[in-house]
Amino acid sequence: MRIRVLLLAGFVAVGVAMLPVADASAAGVPTWHVVARGETLYAIGRLHGVSPWAIASANQLASPSLIFVGQTLYIPAGSTYSGPTVCGSYYTVQRGDTLLRIGSRYNVSAWSIAAANRIFNMNRILVGQRLFIPCY
Repeated sequence: MRIRVLLLAGFVAVGVAMLPVADASAAGVPTWHVVARGETLYAIGRLHGVSPWAIASANQLASPSLIFVGQTLYIPAGSTYSGPTVCGSYYTVQRGDTLLRIGSRYNVSAWSIAAANRIFNMNRILVGQRLFIPCY
């Protein structure tokens, strides 16, 4: 009988330990994150329920693909990705185009174009790729 009680207590303890822990940023509270080996802004954003663009913008990252192990990032609250807006237009990428050049042509930030098209590496757009240019 005593063994059964101990086994049951052990199973309950393991079950409780396996429950997911609520993240502070998921509750709408800003937090900090220390970058570990192999992490990307996209993975960090998914972990905290925040768009990678919001993290990059909040930390004033020149290139969202350049983060370093041990770097401390501010994770803003309530900045989830909402997708393309209703208003805007489309543009087909030409040879030599960059998101910055396209953004300046349409008076829109490169970040807005990247977010609207779910582009996670702003240095990788392809000739012939059709981009949605948001109106914001």
